[in-house]
Amino acid sequence: MKKVLYIIIPLAIIAIVIIKLKNNKDIVKDKVYQYDKEQAINVTVETIKAEMIGAEFSYSGTFEPNKETKLSAEIQGKINDVFVDVGSSVLKGQSLIQLDNSLLKLQLQTAEVQIEGLEADVKRFTVLANADAVQGIQVEKAELGLKSAKIQRATLLEQINKTTIKAPFEGLVTAKLTEEGAFAAPGVPLLQITDITKLKFTVNVSENDLNLFDLNQVFSIGTDVYPDILLSGKASMIGSKANMGSSFPIQFIVNNTSDLKIKSGMFGKVNLKSEKQKLGIIIPASAIIGSANQTQVYKVEKGKAILHSVTIAQKIKNKVVVSSGLNEGDVIVTNGFINLFNDANVTVN
Repeated sequence: MKKVLYIIIPLAIIAIVIIKLKNNKDIVKDKVYQYDKEQAINVTVETIKAEMIGAEFSYSGTFEPNKETKLSAEIQGKINDVFVDVGSSVLKGQSLIQLDNSLLKLQLQTAEVQIEGLEADVKRFTVLANADAVQGIQVEKAELGLKSAKIQRATLLEQINKTTIKAPFEGLVTAKLTEEGAFAAPGVPLLQITDITKLKFTVNVSENDLNLFDLNQVFSIGTDVYPDILLSGKASMIGSKANMGSSFPIQFIVNNTSDLKIKSGMFGKVNLKSEKQKLGIIIPASAIIGSANQTQVYKVEKGKAILHSVTIAQKIKNKVVVSSGLNEGDVIVTNGFINLFNDANVTVN
């Protein structure tokens, strides 16, 4: 009898635990929110109407320095002096870093002494050769030795000259990568010089708008941080190859303000005015979803939200011009994207 109880009791406990777990699972399932994909999603829509476009529009871009370079030494040596710091304004040819050249100067003194002695030998042997006291070959050897010593002197002078690192152009020191006492070597950056008296301004435009730009044409360029400053930019480059976003780069050369207010990395806009206006499809930028390579919108068709691919021609503030994919009279979703998916049932506000 006891053996039977030993078997029945554990089995009963296991059965009770299983029943309890099942009840708990049902309770949790009832409490968890189950999203009903058939339930209609409330969205805000807009019916597309053709509008006049092309009067004024702009393209955003970024300012870059006209020139920028990292300076390194042409020869190796210990750094004795660094004459500038970050933010220093420098002129073309100004001395920036001085390397130790004491050993080279001693070698130069030795070469000068050799030249002095060889010049005396040449004079002496020339006089003696004219008097047939020595052979002419001795004069030739002395002259060759003098030429070799002068070449050695010129080499040393060039090496000494390279121990002074000078500014290749006018600009600002934007990075200091060394200190006095450090060791300089060819290819190791020591300073960065940036010229922002002139700037490069680059925008990216669609293929449909390339014809709006011509080389050497002057455009008005504004800055986001200084809206009251307008600069003139001359188109210096029109891209011949599309980038990853299927747009083409346009680059302008811009003269900075006299106090160099515009900095590298700032954002701006090139402003264009078109004399010709045409009807086009303009929609809020908030209606666009997807990536730059695949822009899409939700069109409402028969009570459902259907994804459609569109092509963006240009941006106008917080709106975009659609060149293909939409027609006048189409209804698109502009708000209420949470939980929205392709072929979802929708109700319109």
